[in-house]
Amino acid sequence: MTDDNNPEDDFQEMLRRMLGGEGGPGMGGIDFEQLKNMGIHVDPAQLQQMMGALQGAFNAPGDGTISWDATRTGALHIANRDDRGVTAGQHTELDQAFHLADLWLSEVTTLPPLPQPARVLTRGQWVEETLPVWQELAEPVATSIADALTEAMREQAPEDMQDFVQSAGKMLRQVGGSLFAAQLGQVIGKLSLETVSGGDVGIPVMPAGTAAILPQNFADLGHGLEIPEDQLALFFAARELAHARLFRHAKWLRLHVMSQVTDYARGISVDTAALEDLASRFDPSEPAELQNALSSGALLPQQSEAQEQALARLENMLALIEGWVDVVTAEATARVPSLDRIAEATRRRRATGGPAEDALAALVGLKLRPRRLREAAAMWRAISDAVGTEARDALWDYPDLAPTAEDIDDPAGLIARLEAAARGEEAPRDEMDEALDQLLAEADGPDDAGQDEGPRPV
Repeated sequence: MTDDNNPEDDFQEMLRRMLGGEGGPGMGGIDFEQLKNMGIHVDPAQLQQMMGALQGAFNAPGDGTISWDATRTGALHIANRDDRGVTAGQHTELDQAFHLADLWLSEVTTLPPLPQPARVLTRGQWVEETLPVWQELAEPVATSIADALTEAMREQAPEDMQDFVQSAGKMLRQVGGSLFAAQLGQVIGKLSLETVSGGDVGIPVMPAGTAAILPQNFADLGHGLEIPEDQLALFFAARELAHARLFRHAKWLRLHVMSQVTDYARGISVDTAALEDLASRFDPSEPAELQNALSSGALLPQQSEAQEQALARLENMLALIEGWVDVVTAEATARVPSLDRIAEATRRRRATGGPAEDALAALVGLKLRPRRLREAAAMWRAISDAVGTEARDALWDYPDLAPTAEDIDDPAGLIARLEAAARGEEAPRDEMDEALDQLLAEADGPDDAGQDEGPRPV
């Protein structure tokens, strides 16, 4: 390189050649036939989307922001590839199932019905509806990785190249962020092939109060269960409506859950040692190594203590939600002959998750499955038996009424308080009440001790 050349111009020209497809028969100079002969099987369409994301990062304004266009494009490519749409027959059958399930639910819960009818979605429609939530979930991680990639490459560069790396820093950040966005699109697209309903993922990915089923995935789920499809439809319709009723009634709940998820995600750090090692070899024309590192979770270190605590709080809340939905769904569908088999198959499916959920856990560092579901469901059943449906459902009215992790472990104290309230009595005092009284007494101090002695002389 001569003194007359601008290092930034040289660097950008190099990327133009690599990302523009010069020098070879495939996208970015990649020879797919040669890769195949080497035993490496690559989906040309997916790789083209990923390289397109890199091109978009190169051509984007240099403000350092991450473009999520690649996420939408990649997710829809997978979702629509084998999307058979929704037939008129499926619409009719699921509409009937939703109608009957709604009537049954009104018999077992005081939470009101939805104002709008449930929806029947294609896989592509599910992607479009849920994309804003996935972006909100992934953005803190994408930003951390993109920033760390830029910093690692800066630290790897020799002193005489610092100006060169600094000038291209925003573009390097966009390249890392765009690769993450493209990888997220692959995960969401694969999730669209597995998820059955709006509440199936565990977090509220659909707009509040929206119930929806994906008939193509619902039909695929029923193939191996040997259970009549109309019974499956009633069960999943009741479950989805219960989930949607809960989030519409408890308006605080969606924000509460998403705040916990994003707080956890913002605490994610990047394994700088692994990233520095990767950055020392990173070639933007061959992003597969970075893609593999993102998808495997290799760049995300072990959870910190603060993250473990945040995850425990999130898992408890998800268990409360899923446990309530399980209990209400079982009560509503008690007339379904195959209820026990369907419920057990649903629990197994939820416990094991699927490949796409594992990919999401590796990418974002968060597995969205409650570990304490059975205990939470047992708590809700005990509350129902003790104080009835109305008192049980009223616990969702305000966030400070919702059961705690301690209530899941031992529901007896919560039930005693609810029974006392039903009799119009003062709730039994517990250790928390005593501790609160002590704190208030210490806060009052000795100055308030003589307040009852009468007025002081003027």
